[in-house]
Amino acid sequence: MSNTEFNCLPTIIGSVPHTDPQKACALLTRFLKDIPTWPQLPKKSFLENMYVQYSQGFPGVVVEGDRIYVDTSKDYQKPLETLYQAYLDNNASIFTMGRDHVAGLYALLEQDGLSPKAVKGCITGPLSWGITVTDENKRSILYHEVLGDAVPKFLKLKAAWEENELKKISKNTIIFVDEPIMASYGSIVASGPFSKPEKIIEMIDEVFDGISGLKGIHCCGNTDWSILLKTKMDILNFDAYDYAQSLSLYPDEVKQFIARGGCIAWGIVPNHTEPLMKESIASLKDRLEEAMAPFTRNGLSIKDIVKNSLLLPCCGLNALTEEGVEQALTLLTGLSGEMRKKYGL
Repeated sequence: MSNTEFNCLPTIIGSVPHTDPQKACALLTRFLKDIPTWPQLPKKSFLENMYVQYSQGFPGVVVEGDRIYVDTSKDYQKPLETLYQAYLDNNASIFTMGRDHVAGLYALLEQDGLSPKAVKGCITGPLSWGITVTDENKRSILYHEVLGDAVPKFLKLKAAWEENELKKISKNTIIFVDEPIMASYGSIVASGPFSKPEKIIEMIDEVFDGISGLKGIHCCGNTDWSILLKTKMDILNFDAYDYAQSLSLYPDEVKQFIARGGCIAWGIVPNHTEPLMKESIASLKDRLEEAMAPFTRNGLSIKDIVKNSLLLPCCGLNALTEEGVEQALTLLTGLSGEMRKKYGL
């Protein structure tokens, strides 16, 4: 497997409805032998919420019941100095994530007999984390004159720590930076410096600087893909089930991205029960090839696209039942097998 030629191998975003990390890992590693990912378990505990999972150690952070916020009224100077020193020293070891926050990561590390081609993890992106997490007065922490600048630096160290752990499973790592808030680009992400594409690119790239392996971006809605395609990412993951057309508006940028070795991760399997039950491997294959077709009008062959592709569900799977997850994974791996067979990969 060279660079990002994944030949339509399957993986997932991360979240599942399970509350037992071992059970979740056993299911994921059974289906995703080539690229397993650790399961996020938001139904297990609020500490597994995607904004809380990566918050340990941020200056002034408070988790109370089902609320997370940063208390800027307390003295946060010492922890801020610790953070900046770790950032300057590139020392991720002090920004660990506890088992109570990422039980699925520890469960994956404890699995025996794994020999994957790569292993995947994820981290909440600086825009989504910094706008969603607020101070005690409900003002987005990204707008705080001091702590806002610390957000991408903090998440860079978290990503580096996570990747170091995943390297115990495979030297080939993939970390997705999840930026769901980019689906609101032009509305929520429209004020202050974060309306400027350069600032968005700079913040995401700062987190990417903590990742030595392959770097991905996940956004499951419609957005201005031209901005994200200018970052240092290797893999662009989007919801190709509901928003295939949104990426087809950027054929030139996508062609350049693939030409420089980029990979498209097609979120093609639905993550809600009703649409999932209506789909088959054949219907999803038709839908996927239809989503890929616009890019073949621009000098790329369908085989080029297929070679530089991963297949995923359209977003996290935690809205499904445990049985629904198994059905989604059955369709996903079946579709991967069909695409690889059809295109001789």
